[in-house]
Amino acid sequence: MDGPHDLGGKEGFGPVVTDEADTPFHHDWEGRMWGISRSGAGAPGVTIDWWRHVRELIDPVDYLTRPYFDSWAQTELATYINAGVITLDEVRSGHSATQKDREARVQSVAEAIAQDASQGTDFSRIIDAAPALKVGDHVRTLEFTQQHHTRLPGYARGKPGLIHAHHGAHIFPDESAKGHEMGQHLYSVVFDAKNLWPEAGDKRDRVYLDLWESYLEPL
Repeated sequence: MDGPHDLGGKEGFGPVVTDEADTPFHHDWEGRMWGISRSGAGAPGVTIDWWRHVRELIDPVDYLTRPYFDSWAQTELATYINAGVITLDEVRSGHSATQKDREARVQSVAEAIAQDASQGTDFSRIIDAAPALKVGDHVRTLEFTQQHHTRLPGYARGKPGLIHAHHGAHIFPDESAKGHEMGQHLYSVVFDAKNLWPEAGDKRDRVYLDLWESYLEPL
């Protein structure tokens, strides 16, 4: 999506803090929010792409000023209400209006990690179409505006790159966010940093992005 939600490669937001304390959460409520998110994984109609689209609907000022896990809470609750898992009245009251189907239990850290690992999703798909590109091909990313979810970041649009690897077909997120599942070939594309950001000058840094076939055109 175009807008403040796509911050990659943009300037003016200050330095990236890299020396924060090595703790998973700053506050207890953040840990609870993480638990709510993981326990709700797989709710009907809630895919990772739909979840990201809903998060990108947050008002720009709200999105940029709300704490990270607070915006997660906003997104989780919206998707659960939309899926019929909870109601807005339950959110407002902070209490469930439905009878619980099982007793809550305390999990150990090891159990929580194992459960989280078991919830991984395989996004690969088998499709009939042959890949249109191959390793070593020179390509250019499309340059477009997008009001819905997309995984092609703004800073990499209209830029030349090289196919580094082919990963087979995977669910195409732009359509998945709309509720349409379709597979499309996925590639790892390598870009010279100077082609993404001219101020990189003669530096030899490279950036690798996994991009879907419809984002790319051969050169």
